Formats: sequence, C-alpha cells, structure tokens
Amino acid sequence: MKVMKVGTRALLVEVGSDAEVQSLHAEVLRRRAAGAMPTVGEIVPAARTVLLDGLDDPAALARDIAGWHVTEQAADEGALVEVPTRYDGADLAGVAAHWQVSEDDVVKIHSSAEFRVAFCGFAPGFGYLTGLPERYDVPRLATPRSSVPAGSVALAGKYTGVYPRSSPGGWQLIGRTDLVLWDPAREPAALFTPGTRVRFVPVDR
Repeated sequence: MKVMKVGTRALLVEVGSDAEVQSLHAEVLRRRAAGAMPTVGEIVPAARTVLLDGLDDPAALARDIAGWHVTEQAADEGALVEVPTRYDGADLAGVAAHWQVSEDDVVKIHSSAEFRVAFCGFAPGFGYLTGLPERYDVPRLATPRSSVPAGSVALAGKYTGVYPRSSPGGWQLIGRTDLVLWDPAREPAALFTPGTRVRFVPVDR
C-alpha cells in the first residue's frame, strides 16, 4: 500500500488490485462511521487507488493509514441491487464466440455471477462492476458506436457496465434493462455506488 500526498488537503492511496481497492474503501467507510479517523470530505475509489480529499491534516492520516490492517471485504457485505435484464444485445453472439460457448451459456454465466461496483466514472451513474473470472474478459470494440442506448448492459475487459444514458461507447452489448441508473431527483442519485453488490436477473427477451 502506497500513500501519496495530493495537493494540500488530499491523499491518494495506491494498492495492487481492484479487490484491494474495494477492501480499503470499505475499511475507510467503517472507520469513518465509527469515528475512528479524521473528517474526510470526499472518498473516491478507482481501479487501483482510493482518493481521500478534504483532510485537515493529510500527513497525520498518512502515518495512520500505514499501520492499518485491512481485511478482505466479506462477499455478502454491502447493499444488493437486482437488475432485470433482457439478454438480447447486439454483441451477444460475438461474446459467445469469444467465450466459446452458446448464447444461452453467456446468459447463464453472466446472470449467475454476483458483481460489485468497484468504482464509478465515464458518465454520472456509470459503475464499473467486477465479478466475472478472468477467462471471461472481452476486448472493446475496434470501432466504438456513436450512440449506445440507455440501459444497455455491456462488457469490456474484466468489467460489466450499464449505460445510464444514451452516449457513444465501445463496450460489447449483451443486454438491456429498464432500471434508471441515474436520477438527480433521487437520493442517492446513482443506483450504483462503490461497494454495491449487483445481480443481473434474466427476463424474457
């Protein structure tokens, strides 16, 4: 674990994997809830880092973090969101060919996994979900689409994502959902937040 100062009021904590990010993020939330660490304005996990911003004394917290024993996040820890999904995406056949399985097997493999939101980005409400074994990694499209419909369930690399609104995108589309991922009138506005557990539930195509 590497702790770096960012500006005058922030720390960037770098770890070795997204699983370690998720565990560190959960540890920060636990300590904050228990009043066991200084006030933090923003906690922002990413692929290999957690940013802690709005600190009064970053140096003191950096020394404290260096002594933390971060335990692995429990599999059943965190809220669970179920995503009703019609597995009829334009790239479903291509993903099946890449995995060397049938389209029905793609549905079974994807819907039997439990995912976790590792971090958010790209667009408001877009979560990068981990949960599939490495052998199911898929490449991005060679040529991104100019427009991907809102609610599209997609794969890229080791991640699953759901497009919260129509936008360009190069991920491989395997399905779609009617869930609203981002609603500014809702609290919280994002349905997917870091640490949230996610399951995709097949519905009739």
